[in-house]
Amino acid sequence: MSLPVHLVPSLSGAAVGGTVVVEGEEAHHAVAVRRLGVGEEVVLTDGRGGRAVGRVSATAKRRLEVRVEEMEAVPRVAPFVTVVQALPKGERGERAVEVLTEIGVDRIVPWAAARSVAVWRGERAARSLTRWRVTAREAAKQARRSWFPEVAELPTLRGATGVVAAAALALVLHEAADAPLLAGPAHTPGAPSEVVVVVGPEGGLTDDEVAAFVAVGGRAVRLGPEVLRTSTAGLAAVAALLSRTPRWG
Repeated sequence: MSLPVHLVPSLSGAAVGGTVVVEGEEAHHAVAVRRLGVGEEVVLTDGRGGRAVGRVSATAKRRLEVRVEEMEAVPRVAPFVTVVQALPKGERGERAVEVLTEIGVDRIVPWAAARSVAVWRGERAARSLTRWRVTAREAAKQARRSWFPEVAELPTLRGATGVVAAAALALVLHEAADAPLLAGPAHTPGAPSEVVVVVGPEGGLTDDEVAAFVAVGGRAVRLGPEVLRTSTAGLAAVAALLSRTPRWG
């Protein structure tokens, strides 16, 4: 069985034979929820590739001490995957973040498309962004990731097109597109270092939005004859793409 993973602010200074102290909510979750006890193995990560395996040496209500037995710096693997996710309604946004994190997406960019039902403004925007970030963090721990995904601030359409423009390969999911998703480069030495996937809202992308993404280098593609929910389309697309890269090869 895989060892439980807990996030720490930093592993700087940690070394084999030393002790790392985990405090606050993360320690409370380990001790009170997971009921980790002295002598049990656990993985600590800083979410930026640092990883320490050790055994619990002491516990308190909101404190966990781990004696380090192994240290590792996990390299980030290519391609770096970004999903520009149009805001879904209700809890589907957090569901999308959860599955995208589990599958290995490196950055999630929430985006208010013209036809998005959900609206993020003021305090609601701050609360919603916090929920997405908490969801990503917990899903990354569940998936035993050493690199946690970034959940970016909500951009305008111009900001979203900037994400597309900066990518080596950007694919815009659109049910009316002529090109299939997997018409692009496969698992080859020349595969792109970064891939961006744009996922539209429940009502689909507008023609103007598709044109804006295509104008900066994005390529409109279709997943297949079926129309997926916005909360699952990104999962399907990224899974298909990763199956043709060294990450899943």
